[in-house]
Amino acid sequence: MKVSLAVTAMVVVAFAVPLGLVIREMARDRAFAGAEREAAAVAPALSITTDRAQLERVVASAGSGTAMAVHLPASGGERPLDIGRRRTSDEDIAAVRELGRASTSTVPGGSALLQPVALSSGEIAVVEVFVPESAVTNGVGTAWAVLAAVGAALIVGSVAVADRLGVRMVRPAQRLVEGAHELGEGKLGARVPEEGPTELRLAAVAFNSMADQVVQLLANERELAADLSHRLRTPLTVLRLNAASLGDGPAAEQTRAAVEQLEREVDTIIRTARDAKPQTAAAGPGAGCDAAEVVRERMAFWSALAEDEGRKWRVAGADRPVRIPVARADLAAALDALLGNVFRHTSEGTAFAVDVHNGEDAVIVLVSDAGPGITDPEAAMARGRGSGTDGSTGLGLDIVRRLAESTGGDVRIGRSVLGGTEVRIWIQLDGCDRSPRRRGHRGSVRRRRTGRGALSFNRSRSLP
Repeated sequence: MKVSLAVTAMVVVAFAVPLGLVIREMARDRAFAGAEREAAAVAPALSITTDRAQLERVVASAGSGTAMAVHLPASGGERPLDIGRRRTSDEDIAAVRELGRASTSTVPGGSALLQPVALSSGEIAVVEVFVPESAVTNGVGTAWAVLAAVGAALIVGSVAVADRLGVRMVRPAQRLVEGAHELGEGKLGARVPEEGPTELRLAAVAFNSMADQVVQLLANERELAADLSHRLRTPLTVLRLNAASLGDGPAAEQTRAAVEQLEREVDTIIRTARDAKPQTAAAGPGAGCDAAEVVRERMAFWSALAEDEGRKWRVAGADRPVRIPVARADLAAALDALLGNVFRHTSEGTAFAVDVHNGEDAVIVLVSDAGPGITDPEAAMARGRGSGTDGSTGLGLDIVRRLAESTGGDVRIGRSVLGGTEVRIWIQLDGCDRSPRRRGHRGSVRRRRTGRGALSFNRSRSLP
């Protein structure tokens, strides 16, 4: 709009200024043309007679008031004769007689036209016609006002037209930007109206096609995940039948419970993939779970396997309820992933521990072991890379990371006091502080101890 305003103003000025000057010159020429006609009306009388009385009547009839004067030269011993009011000087009159052509001179209140006329005696008389300044500028102000009004109307009209054209081009572009933002935020139903100029219309068509392809790709991925999970049902069925034939005993019961849980997890994966609904963070007042209860439940499951392998284990901080804004199944899956890594990547007999620290704004869950540790924690957190050992994919740690980040927290890997790996899950209670740079400087977290000794936790210590 600013560009249109500037260009239109330049065009109006470029045409209006010369036109205004032309109008002023035309008014001046019109005024002096009228003065020349008045002077020409006296010329016939001067060529016939030089009688003062007759010339006064001619001047009175031809001129307008005191606007005309006749200057006769001296002849026959008589002095020069002036009829009417004289405004010009003797030098100007003499110059006109000498040159023999009309001229103008500036006088007080306007200009004077000096027109030479030949007398019958051969002498040169000069007819003076006064042209007031008002006659020279008559109608110029009105014409300039009309020009200014037309120029202003042109500027306003051009701005209005440019605004409409700009809206026609900008609005589709804004809709395209808004659609891109919505699609980037996960709103897969975002589409852009295919309207506007040709280029923007083609861009909208391309964007809508891309969005459709994204939706289709995601649907295909969900179906693939559901299909792959569904393939696990057959071996799970065989495993469940074999577990049913184990008879009675603690090991048989634990095996059957593990198979049932595995079947539930597979069903959850299939439903989640088909529904395409995130299952990471709980929402709404009162949503979430008791972290202490989930820790006790999962440790009760893994403790049986730990006793079989001769591992020492302990739990600290799980004796009181600890509410967190995370779904129960998600926290259980994260703990199973971390504890499964302990059993999978450490030798039999390696001790491990789980600590829960409850603070005012966050809850910290520490899973530590006395194994060899992780040489490259940053690579271990990368999805699909793992710790580099056989059987490690990094998917378990990625599940833990997504759970923590869904609340505004994070996950850190460091060296535990047991000598091995320590995985710290920071779960933000209010979900507001999502800035990674502030996660190392939060408020104090209560330290819990048991009779067997809990892991020490120092908030000022930075984990690698």
